Amino acid sequence: MEIIPYGHHWIDKKDINEVVKVLNSDWITQGPKIKEFESELCKYTGAKYAVVVSSGTAALHIACLAAGVKPGDEVITSPITFVASANCALYCGGTPVFADIQEDTANIDLEEIKKKINQKTKTIIPVHFAGHPCDLEEIKWIAEKNNLLVIEDASHALGAEYKNLKIGNCKYSDMTIFSFHPVKSITTGEGGAVLTNKKELYKKLLIFRNHGITKEKTELTKKNEGPWYYEMRELGFNYRITDIQAALGISQLKKLDLFIKNRREIAEFYNESFKGNPHFDIPVEREYVFSSYHLYPIRVKGKFKKLRKEVFDEMRNNKIGVQVHYIPVYLQPYYKKLGYKEGTCLKAEDFYKREISIPIYPSLKKTQTKYIVKKIFEIFNNYE
Repeated sequence: MEIIPYGHHWIDKKDINEVVKVLNSDWITQGPKIKEFESELCKYTGAKYAVVVSSGTAALHIACLAAGVKPGDEVITSPITFVASANCALYCGGTPVFADIQEDTANIDLEEIKKKINQKTKTIIPVHFAGHPCDLEEIKWIAEKNNLLVIEDASHALGAEYKNLKIGNCKYSDMTIFSFHPVKSITTGEGGAVLTNKKELYKKLLIFRNHGITKEKTELTKKNEGPWYYEMRELGFNYRITDIQAALGISQLKKLDLFIKNRREIAEFYNESFKGNPHFDIPVEREYVFSSYHLYPIRVKGKFKKLRKEVFDEMRNNKIGVQVHYIPVYLQPYYKKLGYKEGTCLKAEDFYKREISIPIYPSLKKTQTKYIVKKIFEIFNNYE
């Protein structure tokens, strides 16, 4: 029996055919599929503008640049996330500030955000951990009261909803970023996007994606040059995505609702199977959200907290490809060199010591989920 990974992409013949069409066309990069993919993302989420880029990390970077993050500015985010959610502030010369999490959702705690705000604060980057949206309306209220921008890190949350609105609609934020890595809701291999409703941010994002260059005639200092003429207005980056990837993204987006339906059915099966068990806590879903269930994080409790590594290893020995999400960012050696210390966010550190992500992805079979549940109970019972 092959190992069952914690996450896996779903690529079918339709996806492959769409990619082959592009490979047989005149444009394999910087062509019409880019705009088409951006348009489809806007239709799905309800946002006015989308800028697709080479990765979720690139999306975070240009979002921070568009937000005006610069040396001396502070960016508040969660420690329970992938390092890119904080690194994007460092890329701009800013300083990441970590606010502790809610124990049940592992999302950033609103009261902790309030405690971290000062005159240097520029931006809040809430992370929709595991596909469970943060309380965005409250975060927006905090941001507006303090004249701050909000960038949603929705890498886990394409297809999720907050108060019956798709994540990415940007009603409660200035920008939303997505990731299209293979374990995410949809994939383009590598890829990402920034969505916004603000035209001025959109124009900045386009420039930062493409070396800081513009060809828009209305923005050029020399307006009478030929059609070849362009100007570099900012120090930008080559964060462009290819038409090959965009074609895959468009095809994947058509299946997104099915992907989320499958994820939620698996989560429901786990919820029923694990309900009331004495070994670990299961994820919650608050009444105002519709989770995309990017992850299914269980949290060991009682004596099993000390046995987490043994339980984890035993699951992998039984072909269950579990993972841990995440090591608090500030505990990474690079961040420790910058002066960040253990004990900064106690709930986050406790969550890290307890968390195990078990397999959940759209093509996971019922026989596999039944095997996973059976083996997990066997493993925990063996340690009683």
